Amino acid sequence: MNMITLKDFRAEDIESIIETSIRIKQNPSAFEALLKEKTLYMLFEKTSTRTAMAFGLGINELGGRYFFQRWQDSNFSIGDVVDETRYVARNVDIILARLKQNRDIEAMGECSPIPVINGCCNKYHPTQALADCMTVKEAFGTYRKTLLYVGIWNNVFNSLINSFPKLGGKLIGVCPIINESSASSNDISKLVSETANFQYYGRSEAPPEKLKEIVKRSDIVYTDTWVDMEFFNNPEFKDLKEQRIKMMKPYALTADLLEGTGVAVMHDMPIHAGYEIEREVVEAHIDTILNQAENRRHVAKGIFLHLLGIEI
Repeated sequence: MNMITLKDFRAEDIESIIETSIRIKQNPSAFEALLKEKTLYMLFEKTSTRTAMAFGLGINELGGRYFFQRWQDSNFSIGDVVDETRYVARNVDIILARLKQNRDIEAMGECSPIPVINGCCNKYHPTQALADCMTVKEAFGTYRKTLLYVGIWNNVFNSLINSFPKLGGKLIGVCPIINESSASSNDISKLVSETANFQYYGRSEAPPEKLKEIVKRSDIVYTDTWVDMEFFNNPEFKDLKEQRIKMMKPYALTADLLEGTGVAVMHDMPIHAGYEIEREVVEAHIDTILNQAENRRHVAKGIFLHLLGIEI
């Protein structure tokens, strides 16, 4: 069993992963030898702080070990993904890959005889969404809250759509811009029509002056970077970055926007304060944001056990 996307995961599967993760988080010493002699291979084409730490430390804390390799230092960069994956699988028990293209992680999953985890690609970020759902459950004791996502329609948002509504939460998306590599107009139409507890507003349906009204109907407001991390400091994307900032600036999470609402604020990091979120808002909600980031490590453990078929 793989975790490339959460589309095919049932609500009970997602809830089981999160409940296992919470249980281990609350009593880590009771599970510190659970994955003794198990080895994780981590392949990173994209940069990372949280995914690398979460999965490396996560398997260590369960008694396992990991081998870390950058895409550009491996023969994945020059060989066939299928051949390289089948070789790697001879040596380890589970694979985590953080790649730029969904087609590459899909190819790994299709040919691998061992579980493959998508640590982020251009279409999905399932491990982030699971940590987000876990954070909501810890904060509120239930998933039955309204989560408003304000930002670019991207890989994280795709995975939130595949998870949070299944658990009984209501997801609202205010996405003035859509990453073309993350979703097409056909994808969006299908998701809107087929996903219960999901509501979507584009720029025309949710102009900036309407945003506060939507915030008032929400329990949690979630934002993300407007420019993918590998492009943020790349001079080749300077014009795209400036265009996005100009269009998205009215949708930034500011103290004025959130005043009097009482909402919790989430951000999956890295944070670009002064862009998608004001520094004042970051500091006011830093505990929630850091809990959300820390939960990446804890939910990694639940994912390992689920994919390896280990019950606790």
